Formats: sequence, structure tokens, C-alpha cells
Amino acid sequence: MLKKGEIKMIKKFLAEGFSKSAIARKLGISRETVRRYANLPDDYIPHINRPPVINSVDPYLPHIAKMLETAEQQKSEIPLTVIYEEIKKLGYDGSLRWLQQVILRYELRARAKLDEPIIRFETKPAQQMQVDWVEFPKDNLSAFVATMGYSRASYVEYVNNEKIETLIGCHMNAFAYFGGVSRNCLYDNMKTVIVAQ
Repeated sequence: MLKKGEIKMIKKFLAEGFSKSAIARKLGISRETVRRYANLPDDYIPHINRPPVINSVDPYLPHIAKMLETAEQQKSEIPLTVIYEEIKKLGYDGSLRWLQQVILRYELRARAKLDEPIIRFETKPAQQMQVDWVEFPKDNLSAFVATMGYSRASYVEYVNNEKIETLIGCHMNAFAYFGGVSRNCLYDNMKTVIVAQ
């Protein structure tokens, strides 16, 4: 299922005269998918029913943190294979490659050097929605990105400006997409929010 922002991109490209085949190539989807979504009404909102994303490494983060912190105090580097063998003893049944990806994604080694907390921050269901703009200057577009703190489900909408009324509209669409309203929203130095205050 495509996200609402992707559907808007299809309609935008069609309005600009692109063929369905060209749009399919541009967005990396099939021509049949473009055809199906091109005919949907403009106010169509896709619905999701997604369980929370549970990272198989997360339960072992405290143990990994302790290992990395100890190695840092001893001014040594602990090999990934050693971390892998240790958490396997504790019940980890994921792959070495996945462990490597999580360590890179969370920047665990760098954070251990900086003495930063490594435990992943989570919120209760429906407690918090994290919001930010991602800008695409070459295309004169911005992406409104909203991610639920608990499930990590995301909503993305492409717009051609970052005005406050656009931001409010994007929030409304995100709440409709998630099927409810979060108790609070977290903004990471978002220009529109700072100016609006």
C-alpha cells in the first residue's frame, strides 16, 4: 500500500504530463500501481493496521552498552563477533549482520565514546508523535514526516511549502492516517513551529 504522500506525487506528475510508465520508473513502482492510485479521489487516505516494531536487538541493548562502556574505559575496542557471541548466550537469535546494522544505526560505539545513554527511548502507545520536515530543494518540495514513538509507524506527505496552515493540514492528515490523535507532538527545532511561536 502506498502512503498518501506517494499518491500525491503520482497525481502531481500526472498533472505535469508525465506518462504512467514514466511515473512508475521515477517512483520505482509498477505501472499497474500508478494506474490504480491515479484513479483514487484526492481526499483518499490509506489506512494502516501495523503492530509495534520490535527490534530483536533492543532487549540486549543494556548488556551491549555495558560491554562497550567497559571497552571504552579500558581504551580498547570490542569486536562485533564478541558482542554477538555474548548476547547469543543471553538468548539473542538474530543474525550477526542485523546486529551490525543496529549498532551502526544507533551509533552505539560513538555514543559509548561520548558517554551518551544507549537505551532506545520509547513512549507508551498514542503518547507521542515525532514530527519534522525533510526538504528536497531541487524538486521544490518538502516532506512532512510524522513517526509514532511507540510503533515507529510513519506518515509522509509531500508539499510545496512549509507554511503553518500546510503544517496544520499535514497534522490532520497524519491523525486520520493513524486513526487517532497522539497526546503530544515532539518537534526537533522545526522552523515552522519556532517561527509560529
